[in-house]
Amino acid sequence: MTKKLFTCCLLALSAFFAPLAAAATQAPDELVRKVTNEVLTIVRSDKAIQAGDFQKTLALVDEKVLPHFDFRRMTSLAVGPGWRSANPEQQERLIAAFRILLVRTYSNALTKFRDQTIEFKPMRDNSGDKRVRVSTEVHQSGAQPIPIDYALEQTGQDWKVFDVIVNGASLVTNYRGEFAGEVNAKGIEGLIASLEAKNKSLEAGQGGK
Repeated sequence: MTKKLFTCCLLALSAFFAPLAAAATQAPDELVRKVTNEVLTIVRSDKAIQAGDFQKTLALVDEKVLPHFDFRRMTSLAVGPGWRSANPEQQERLIAAFRILLVRTYSNALTKFRDQTIEFKPMRDNSGDKRVRVSTEVHQSGAQPIPIDYALEQTGQDWKVFDVIVNGASLVTNYRGEFAGEVNAKGIEGLIASLEAKNKSLEAGQGGK
């Protein structure tokens, strides 16, 4: 997955999941369309976000976006086989570090949302399904559309994202290759240390929290 595609994925994902809890029983595709249009309107009219106010954007993502991610599942999928070798305390530290990484990455992406538009693809009848994909395309001037699928699972009345697929490339699988190298070289503690160091670097570059 290229950096450009990954950034577009984050842009769309950030726009997608903001006030999700208001209508969790809606069909997933209807929910995506309604929420995306609402959030894009807010982002494009918020002068602070448009000016790059990272702290405001960070708070928005932390409060509105991330509660609708299944971080335990995403982290276990991203870590792969190494997840089973981690003890419960290490698993919690991995989840916390991965969450911070995504918070800061998504917040940064959201401040860059400008003229992109999102096309929503028809979804097959998913009555009774607990896992679905919502397919979209991100359109940008002067560039080919980028297909993005969101993998969601329903738990109770809530839909939560556990993967994002950009041009056929899975977000968690993309991380899995990176994380596997860290685990093979330095073990679970090495992966945790690497994630924590990356988060500190991002925090410094974004002016702290």
